[in-house]
Amino acid sequence: MRAAARHIGAPTSPGQCGRPPPPRHTPPTVIRYTPHFDADGRAVLAHACGLGAEGIVSKCRTAPYRAGSRSDDWRKTKCVRRQEFVVGGFTDPEGSREGVGSLLLGYYAGNSLRYAGKVGTGKGWNDEFGRNLRQLLEPIEVDAQPFDPALPGALGRLAHWVEPRLVAEVQFTEWTGDGKIRHPSLQGFRADRRPADVRREREADATN
Repeated sequence: MRAAARHIGAPTSPGQCGRPPPPRHTPPTVIRYTPHFDADGRAVLAHACGLGAEGIVSKCRTAPYRAGSRSDDWRKTKCVRRQEFVVGGFTDPEGSREGVGSLLLGYYAGNSLRYAGKVGTGKGWNDEFGRNLRQLLEPIEVDAQPFDPALPGALGRLAHWVEPRLVAEVQFTEWTGDGKIRHPSLQGFRADRRPADVRREREADATN
């Protein structure tokens, strides 16, 4: 099937509006086939995650193709990573949210607490959880931020800082190029982990 491109509101002649018309899009004549894997889904997912892929799309082997409709026979499974982070601060809630807006997370590199991003969603995160979290954090609030290097800009000026005592377990999809976690989700807190032991995990470990 070939698709035609359409330019809405484009000039109809080179002289109109003082600029030439945009180039016309030529649909490709060849569709590239992507090989599929008839194998155990868990093994394929683990391999995809190890390669740094976003995830896999799988289909029930015996189900027919249904053109133009969604079906539960198709599943998209994302690669997720999970590790502990030290809580170094928090932000105020916005809008109708109560308690805490987000937690500011970090990990230790040597004796320095490196900022890794913030998390404001997760299991059971509602207004009651936010209020309870605020009550937990306020007694350990401090004036100086614990991150090194210090966070700049509005976040560095407006955030609340806490003593790095709490360890949070966070699920996320990947590390960004500048060392932040993407799409984080709070899974809980780890009372059995010492903050000083929290380090950035190697990529191979994070995909397990």
